[in-house]
Amino acid sequence: MVKMGKQNKIKRILSVRGMGQVITVTIGLIILCIVFSIVNPIFFSGKNIANLLRQIAPILIIGIGQSYVLITGNIDLSIGSVVGMSCMISATMMTKGVNPWAAVFITFICCLTVGLLNGELVSKCKLPPFIATLGTMTIARGIAQIVNNNYNTGSIGEKAKGFRNFFYYGKTAGLYNAIWITIVMWIVFNFLLSKTRTGRHIYAIGSNVDAARLSGVNVHSTTIKAYMVSAICACTVGLMTCATTGMGTMDAGNSYEMYAVAASVIGGVSTLGGQGLLLGTVVGASIWGVLQNGLQFAGAPVAIRNITIGIIVVVSVLLDVVVRTGKHRKRKAS
Repeated sequence: MVKMGKQNKIKRILSVRGMGQVITVTIGLIILCIVFSIVNPIFFSGKNIANLLRQIAPILIIGIGQSYVLITGNIDLSIGSVVGMSCMISATMMTKGVNPWAAVFITFICCLTVGLLNGELVSKCKLPPFIATLGTMTIARGIAQIVNNNYNTGSIGEKAKGFRNFFYYGKTAGLYNAIWITIVMWIVFNFLLSKTRTGRHIYAIGSNVDAARLSGVNVHSTTIKAYMVSAICACTVGLMTCATTGMGTMDAGNSYEMYAVAASVIGGVSTLGGQGLLLGTVVGASIWGVLQNGLQFAGAPVAIRNITIGIIVVVSVLLDVVVRTGKHRKRKAS
């Protein structure tokens, strides 16, 4: 009886939509780790593992935000620019003498405004998400540039030491705070997506927006919530970036929209909407981090690293489209 109970539990886990992709990419991650450890034994050293986890942390956070949006069947191209905006707004205020935690609060409000605007443009104004978030991407980057008169900021100073320790350099129970922040955010947003009505609505509108609307789902509100989560994640990464460098840089977050999509789609989140698990996003972000770290150890130039990641993303999306299109045709035939 106990054995049968365990088998049924395993079957239930495997039957979760998207779990197959998660298992597949997890196997890929394990293979990558083995290969890079053979190429360079330092790969599994304690120091490199700690650096690798801190490298993965911001990619996982923005991957969580992008996953929420992708599951609704939309996309957020503004996520990288919001990272830059967050970094510059918080740093500029701190260099002007504003209390670091007041600066953090104001920065969150500004970033949430961008998330709200994205949701309104996509769900209420019916703009294609690509166009809407392309526009807000440019606006957010412009704000990042203008907030300190088109200059990077100076040092945020000793008064911001607590801020820097909280978001990056400090340690709790042997782990860097940046890693703890990432773990807490993943737990919270995974719970919201997998265990709440809002999460079910996010999957519903990604699977079939018209059917979801007829079922009583508030598509407008749910879409806004997804974009707000994306904005929260981008804002957090911007604050981490500011804490890491100790200053505001106008190009912070450049290409992060690509990294966010990479973490999501490599982890099995469908670009067609309605499918994906945040557990997969963890694996996707880890694959990105391991590839960057491992190829660096192998002496591969940055260009080769970027090309490799780009190829993996294209192949992941292509496989998703082929699988989903095939399933759709089978349903039609039956």
